[in-house]
Amino acid sequence: MTQLAATQTPAPVQPRHSWVRDEVEALFALPFNDLLFQAQTVHRQWFDANEVQKSTLLSIKTGGCPEDCNYCSQSAKFDTGLKATKMMQVQEVLEGAERAKNAGASRYCMGAAWRSPKDRDMGAIIEMIQGVRSMGMETCMTLGMLSPEQAAQLKEAGLDYYNHNVDTSQEFYGEIITTRTFEDRLETISHVQDAGINVCAGGILGLGEEVGDRASMLMTLANLNPQPQSVPINMLIPIDGTPLGEAAPVDGIDFVRCIAVARIMMPKSVVRLSAGREWMSDETQALCFLAGANSIFVGEELLTTSNPNLSKDNELFARLGLEPMAAHKCPSAV
Repeated sequence: MTQLAATQTPAPVQPRHSWVRDEVEALFALPFNDLLFQAQTVHRQWFDANEVQKSTLLSIKTGGCPEDCNYCSQSAKFDTGLKATKMMQVQEVLEGAERAKNAGASRYCMGAAWRSPKDRDMGAIIEMIQGVRSMGMETCMTLGMLSPEQAAQLKEAGLDYYNHNVDTSQEFYGEIITTRTFEDRLETISHVQDAGINVCAGGILGLGEEVGDRASMLMTLANLNPQPQSVPINMLIPIDGTPLGEAAPVDGIDFVRCIAVARIMMPKSVVRLSAGREWMSDETQALCFLAGANSIFVGEELLTTSNPNLSKDNELFARLGLEPMAAHKCPSAV
C-alpha cells in the first residue's frame, strides 16, 4: 500500500435506496458504542458536527381534524378538551415568524389540522409562504394530503419543505390510523417530490411498535429516491383522551439507537430530534446529537404540546458547544 493510499480520506457515504429489513435490523442490534461511532463518522462526512438547525413550528389551524390518528389531540374523533379554531390570519402568522427569526430559528414550519387543504385556503397559504421567505427564512408546511395541482401551487409560491410523516411501519400502520392508508401518505410525498419541493418525512416512536417496525419505517424513508431532505424522529407524547393516552414511555437508549440508524441510512438528510424533548434529559439529548441528530424545534409549543423554553435550549447549546445552522445548508436540499 502506498503512503497516499494509507492516508487517503475515505469517500463520504452516499445515500442508497436498496435497503432490506434484515440489514436495518442488524444496525439496530449493533453494540451501542459501535452504532454511535458509525453514525458520528457518517455525520461528520456531510455536516459540521457542532451545528444544529433550529426550526419553529406554529399551528395555523388547530383541532377538528376528521382523521383518527390514535396519538393526536387534534382529531375530532377523540375528546381531548382541545377547542377547534379557524385558520389564523396571514399577518398574525408573519408576526410569529418574525419572533421566531429573532429567537434564532432559520426555518418556520406551519401546520394545519386538515385531511387536505381546500382550494379556498390556498391563497392565504401562499401569502404566508411568500411572507416568511421574504424574511430570509426557510418555509415548511404540513397541511395533510395534497393533489399534484396543490403541490405545484406551493412550489410556485416558493415553499422549501413539505412535512408529511409516514408515522410508523407499513405493517403496523393500520393499528394507528384507519382514515387514510400508508399508500395515501406515500402518494402525497410523491406529489411533493414531483413538484420539486424538499420532503420532510419521519415517524413516531412509542406507538406500541416493535424494533422491526422502526426498522421498516426507516427502510421506507431511506428507499425513497431522493431520500427525504429532513427526517423528524418524534417521541410520543401521550395525550389524555386519545387511544394512546396511557402508552408506555420510550426508553431513551432505544430512541438514540433510532436516531443513529436514521443517520447511517440517510447520510445527507437533516435528522430532527422532534417531539418529546421536554421529557428527555440533557444527557439523552446530547447522545442524540452524538448519534447524528442535527435539527430541533425551538419555542415553547409544538402545535398543541409543550417544548423546552428557549433559555433552556440556549443553555444546553452552550454546554455542548453547539451553534445554530444557517438556512439552506442541507447538502441534499433541492
